[in-house]
Amino acid sequence: MATETANGSEASTDVPVAVNGESDLDELVATADVVLADFHADWCGPCKALEPVVERIAETTEATVAKVDVDENQGLASSYGVRGVPTLVLFADGEQVEQVVGAQPEAQLRELIEGYTE
Repeated sequence: MATETANGSEASTDVPVAVNGESDLDELVATADVVLADFHADWCGPCKALEPVVERIAETTEATVAKVDVDENQGLASSYGVRGVPTLVLFADGEQVEQVVGAQPEAQLRELIEGYTE
C-alpha cells in the first residue's frame, strides 16, 4: 500500500519509512491517517529487539510506520520529549494521540493502533 505525499511522491506504508528531520515527519503525519513514529538508536538493545515488531506492524496494519534515528535527529526527538529509546509516538488525523516508552509487546502496539484505525 502506498500513500501519496504532498510533493507527489509515494511513501510506502508496508515498510517503515526513514524520517530525517521535522519536515519529513510533519509531511508524513499530514498525509497518512495514522502514523506510528519509532524514535530509536542504532546502539540501543531494546530498539533492536523492537525492530522486527515494528516491521510486522508496518506490513500488516493500516498505520504508516516512521523510523526516527534520535542521534541524527536530536532536535526532533527533543521537540517530542523523547528522553529514552525506544519511544513510540502515535499520530492520528494529524495530531499526536499517544506516546509510549520502552519496547512494547506487539499485541499492545496493535491494540493501540487499532483504536485509531477503526
